[in-house]
Amino acid sequence: MTNDAHSLPPLYTGVRGIAVKILTRVERTDAYLDKLLDIELETGDLNPPDKRLLNELVHGVLRNQAKLDWVLTGFYHGQYSKVAPNVRNALRVALYQILFLTRIPHHAAVNEAVEFVKKYRGQRLADTMNGLLRNIARNVENIRYPLATKDEIQYLSVVHSHPSWIVKRWHKRYGFEETESLCKADNMRPFLTLRPNPLRIDYRNFVNELVEVGIDYRRCFYMRDYVTVRNLPNIRHSRLFTGGMFTIQDESAGLVGDLLAPKPGETLIDLCAAPGGKSLHAAEKMNNQGRIISVDRYDVRLNLVRQAAERIGASIIETVEGYAESIELEPADKVLVDAPCSGLGTLSKKPDIKWKRDLEDVRKLAAMQKDILENAAKLVKPGGVLVYSTCTIEPEENEEIVRPFLEAHPEFELVHAEEFLPHRVVSRDGFLATFPHKHRMDGAFGARLRRKQ
Repeated sequence: MTNDAHSLPPLYTGVRGIAVKILTRVERTDAYLDKLLDIELETGDLNPPDKRLLNELVHGVLRNQAKLDWVLTGFYHGQYSKVAPNVRNALRVALYQILFLTRIPHHAAVNEAVEFVKKYRGQRLADTMNGLLRNIARNVENIRYPLATKDEIQYLSVVHSHPSWIVKRWHKRYGFEETESLCKADNMRPFLTLRPNPLRIDYRNFVNELVEVGIDYRRCFYMRDYVTVRNLPNIRHSRLFTGGMFTIQDESAGLVGDLLAPKPGETLIDLCAAPGGKSLHAAEKMNNQGRIISVDRYDVRLNLVRQAAERIGASIIETVEGYAESIELEPADKVLVDAPCSGLGTLSKKPDIKWKRDLEDVRKLAAMQKDILENAAKLVKPGGVLVYSTCTIEPEENEEIVRPFLEAHPEFELVHAEEFLPHRVVSRDGFLATFPHKHRMDGAFGARLRRKQ
């Protein structure tokens, strides 16, 4: 490295610089937001308020990206789409603070972005961006967004910041008002949902522990032994977590566990197990009695399952490396296919997904989901149960996988989900079906299929 390179100021410094780095990597690579953010939070030397701000900035920008780009496009002289990703994300971070974070003075948000651009591309471009952002800050009250009365799709895409391909699908399926409610729910800051571990602590003692350390909680509506908390800083370093007292799991995923309803002494195969949340839940429901075979195609991901099982004291979980579409195992009492999916039910927690996915992804995933379900059918004992689940609300990945499967496999029958779940989370056809705007949890799907004797 040359002396000149040593003398250059580091580019991604401070909270806003790190936010730009993460956002640019999300945009330009296959990396996902949660992994990149975890790395920065674990390895960086940010203090707790800065960690909270970083989390707010990256999630906020990605939730509202289309709205931010609409404003920037309107004020930018030239082709905004041709702006370098680093500069574009510096502008988005600054504008997010101007439009959404009332505690941060406009000039502070602008100055940070201008300094970043100056380090990256020099004084001239920095001066241009300074003028752009100050002009927006002066005219915030005069910004005009698309009107629903003129173009409902454009309005939903821009104002509620969802890709138009998703909006068109939902608009056709649900109509304008419900699509708007769904988009709004996707853009809400999510709560953190915790599942107490009954192998280590009962519900009452768990919530008493939360109160003791000053954590506000709310009991979940559908999964009554789950709680939501607004903020739990350094959660994975907390005594309660490292001691295996709870697992982070959305209510929708817990409902899949209830639909599976594993019992002590049974043998269960979890075909797409990593990072292990549903295997752990099953072990708890089985009172750590029986056998759980957790399958994933990558051993590095199975390591997450092993670590989590050790943390909560679930000794019945075994890990097996293999492909869910083709693995051969002894038939089991219960088989869970928590299928790889588009994840379009989880956009409030993972807002980057909406900008990474396209319609072709949904179609490709559907082909894989069919193959996995076909193989899973071979692994179920007569009289046993197969549960197929996803964290998406797209029919091609849900009902349109299960219905043809049942037609092709008369040895299986659908068990109405209301036998195991509250009726409000069950569709008319007997599937588990949750939606962010209706149930205040992730969108998810589940089908319980019984193999006849």
